[in-house]
Amino acid sequence: MDLSELNNLDLDFQNVGNWPIALKTIATIIVCIAVLGAGYWFDTQHQLVELENAEKKEGELKTKFETKQAKAVNLEAYKQQMVEMNSTFGTMLRQLPSKTEVAGLLVDISQTGLASGLEFELFQPSGEKPAEFYAELPINIRVTGNYHRFGNFVSGVAALPRIVTLHDISISPTGETFTMNAMAKTYRYIDESEQTPTKKKKGKRKGR
Repeated sequence: MDLSELNNLDLDFQNVGNWPIALKTIATIIVCIAVLGAGYWFDTQHQLVELENAEKKEGELKTKFETKQAKAVNLEAYKQQMVEMNSTFGTMLRQLPSKTEVAGLLVDISQTGLASGLEFELFQPSGEKPAEFYAELPINIRVTGNYHRFGNFVSGVAALPRIVTLHDISISPTGETFTMNAMAKTYRYIDESEQTPTKKKKGKRKGR
């Protein structure tokens, strides 16, 4: 079948069976291409997008699963770590004096200075500065002595059973001796009866 025969051919779509074989083949190929194109356009491309999204989600789920699996494997270690943290936290809280113990702690600090051979020129506790669950008690200190006695005082304060820290230390000569100015800070535990309602609510939320 040549091009001239194709031009002279009267295509009768109701009598396709009488078409030449070559024309039938071409028509079949065209129909197949059209069907495949329509199938891809209306169905397959959407399925490919869904497949791509599913593969991404699969990767995310695998990552989550591996993370949770790692936590599950180390669950006992985490529990033990939590017990140790609670124990350490409890020990630190016990180092914070209660309201009734603060006066005794102030005496301990001053006695440590006197035992080190220092002379107090100033020992002035300031007002409390409340924080989350504790209050900070600053104490302005001015003592006279020598470097050896200053070192004994600092070591003695560090050895006290309660937490006491020294800040803003400055030493200057005064005649034959030296004067040390410092800010000592101790910390008092605030019990529930002293906490504001807002802080109590925050503590309950954290506990939940």
